[in-house]
Amino acid sequence: MVDLPLTALIGTLALVGLASLWLAPRVRTADGFFAGRDEQGAQPGVLTLTFSQVTTWIFARSLLNAAILGYLFGIAGALAYTAYYGSFLTGWLIVDRLRYRHGAGNIQGFLAARFGPWGSGCFNLLISLRLLTEVFANLLVVGMVFGVAGSAAYTWSILAVAGLTLAYSMGGGLRASLHTDVLQMGLLLVLILVLAAMALGHPLFDWGAVLASSPDWSSPGWILLAVALLQVLSYPLHDPVMMDRGFIADRSTTRRSFIHAFWLSALLILAFGLLGVFAGLHGGEDQDVLVTLQRLLGAPAMLVLGLTLVISAASTLDSTLSSAAKLMVVDMGLGRSSTRNGRLAMALFALGGLALVFTGSHDLFDAVAVSGTASLALTPVVLFSILAGREVARWSFLANFGLAMAGAVLYFLEKGGRISLIGDLFGVEHSYAKLLVVTLFILLSGLLCFALGLKPRAVIGEQQA
Repeated sequence: MVDLPLTALIGTLALVGLASLWLAPRVRTADGFFAGRDEQGAQPGVLTLTFSQVTTWIFARSLLNAAILGYLFGIAGALAYTAYYGSFLTGWLIVDRLRYRHGAGNIQGFLAARFGPWGSGCFNLLISLRLLTEVFANLLVVGMVFGVAGSAAYTWSILAVAGLTLAYSMGGGLRASLHTDVLQMGLLLVLILVLAAMALGHPLFDWGAVLASSPDWSSPGWILLAVALLQVLSYPLHDPVMMDRGFIADRSTTRRSFIHAFWLSALLILAFGLLGVFAGLHGGEDQDVLVTLQRLLGAPAMLVLGLTLVISAASTLDSTLSSAAKLMVVDMGLGRSSTRNGRLAMALFALGGLALVFTGSHDLFDAVAVSGTASLALTPVVLFSILAGREVARWSFLANFGLAMAGAVLYFLEKGGRISLIGDLFGVEHSYAKLLVVTLFILLSGLLCFALGLKPRAVIGEQQA
């Protein structure tokens, strides 16, 4: 069990929370609430947009995942998780083509124009699951920092972070998220660099051992790297937080923010992954990355680590809630575009995430992987519809989406140990090897569906880039 200095942790987080409340503006216009514009209608700058992009992707669960993968699989695990941050580059390409080649104001409009209401409906289902599981996963990590599941500290820490984040998010929407992201990203940058410096300066840290920590090319870490490279094209399209930030600034600002977000987030997540590799090389009998880091780096490092995890959770939560509001009110049109309806949508998603946390089901944690796997249905959409600008039959999209969802559910069942169909057919045992099989199945079947449904002429009304 990790022994965190809770008094110092709570005191510091209280100051950060008060600063976030003070910085978050009270927005009265729908344009400010959903599009992040200020009272004069001005767009966010490159620094604000970059920091906001990074802090929404350096979320609490991602930091833990990077450390755990490094701990279990060495440098291969750290690189595999870092590879997912290439999504900023493919995400920029997708946003740029949608806005300046196809003239789309959002993804739902583009999909509805090409595949009808089923196109936008399937997409909305996918990203609704994504947003709900984001709330759940980050609150879960907050609870893990403060105590064991079911304890008073666990419960009250989750409620406190959820309540505080919801309070300033409901006040300012996306504009509040952008403002507080700058503060939170600045803190995260300092905290992660401090942790990295502690590890690099440790007498047991050895670059040679770190780089040679994954000698077996059949290691699950290398397999996950292959999966990440296959998923990185479609992954950003199913992340509404990233995509929403691609539609609120001019072309140059957007391009620069995505590129800077890529290298900055990749370096930070790799640094956290290397912490895990370092711990894994000296794990001994601990069998836990956080316990090992506490033994190696001491209590000060645990304070920094606790702050990093909770601040990253809060920074992701406010962005998730603002995207949830935009999804329900603007993109899905479930209510009039007003701040009141946006705040109601935020409250509903926050309550939904809390409900998932307190069900106590381990299956819910595994379910977080389902949306990422199902997002592979978007790869043919990116290649054929967005980049190539071709028209494809609607049945192709529906068949592709159905196969992707079936593959995601199959992986969920395999990972949970309920069935062993993939293992029996392909002779693989590790969950990442099974994920690679599912990924290849979804990609190949989806590309075949789109190839068979391809129409002979380009999209009508296509705009020049």
